[in-house]
Amino acid sequence: MKLGSAANFNKFGTLGIEEEYFVVDSSGKPVNTTGQLIEGSDAPGFLKNNIDNELFKFIIECRTPISTNLNDAKSVLLEMRENIQSHVQNHGFELAVSGLHPAALWQELEHVESPRYAAQLDRIQYPQHRNTTAGLHVHFGVDDAEKAIWMANQCRPYLPLLLALSSNSPYWNGFDTGLESARALIFESLPNTGMPAEFSNMADYLHFERLMVETNSISDRGALWHDVRPHTENGTIELRIMDAQTQTERSAHLLEYIYYLLSDLSERYEDGDSGDSPRFEILCENKWRSIRHGYDSTFINWENSNQIHLADLVESECQRLGTSSLRTLYDLGSGSSSQRDQYDSGGIDTLCRSLII
Repeated sequence: MKLGSAANFNKFGTLGIEEEYFVVDSSGKPVNTTGQLIEGSDAPGFLKNNIDNELFKFIIECRTPISTNLNDAKSVLLEMRENIQSHVQNHGFELAVSGLHPAALWQELEHVESPRYAAQLDRIQYPQHRNTTAGLHVHFGVDDAEKAIWMANQCRPYLPLLLALSSNSPYWNGFDTGLESARALIFESLPNTGMPAEFSNMADYLHFERLMVETNSISDRGALWHDVRPHTENGTIELRIMDAQTQTERSAHLLEYIYYLLSDLSERYEDGDSGDSPRFEILCENKWRSIRHGYDSTFINWENSNQIHLADLVESECQRLGTSSLRTLYDLGSGSSSQRDQYDSGGIDTLCRSLII
């Protein structure tokens, strides 16, 4: 029974990044081939021990080593991208990045053959069979378990902001969904996903984790896939709500904002801040607005009943935290809008090629 521990929260401010990528041919279409990229991996540098399969044979996950500061984390993110790109190309393939691959027809693509994924497919059935999603996950080290729970609770109102700015998946299974992040909605059809509820303390969360395993709801703590979670094995807070980003620059800006956001929450905890308790239903509504509208989202403020447009929230956060990362990201424009522009200019073939990095 794989469970975590409060004792693992013992380092502050470390950073780790996980990104999921699509392995494609020269035209940008998915190929069922990840096994040869991973088994006995000849991947360069730190990737050798930090590359793994995902559910489908055309999706791989790569992880950075732990970084002790923001600049180092940005550097290893770039190094990871460069190394995985060259590794894939050395095997005769290309790498594409998006929250969903627009030409991935899940009914025609192969699952990885492993006991873990076979068990998931048997347990979850249809929602997992169609799960061709790819995300960006960021880990932030926390040096106290109670602080980690408080920070995980308090960062939830900012998750819709991160989703809106990272929205990069308008197409799924060959058609335009009308959404900005179809990935978020498809992934949320799985159990133990989406916006998490508030936990009162670490004991409360560890009880939940143990209960889910002991009742055979999940096989191990790693199958709690909520948009943010205290990672009780790594001693981190893991933010999982974001679509995978086609441009490395976009991932780096999201990473920087998360670093400043969580550093600020840590300071608030140390200063004795009691925190906010927004209605869970409002958090979910704001997430839905990000899924549907992306860069055009307007969010509800539970405290004062007002609404704020994404552009104004971005400016407010930049001023509050003293970082321009969100403003720069916002000015790059919407990933989903860019995908639709590519489709309009040349159809699905042009769009698929545009996602190759």
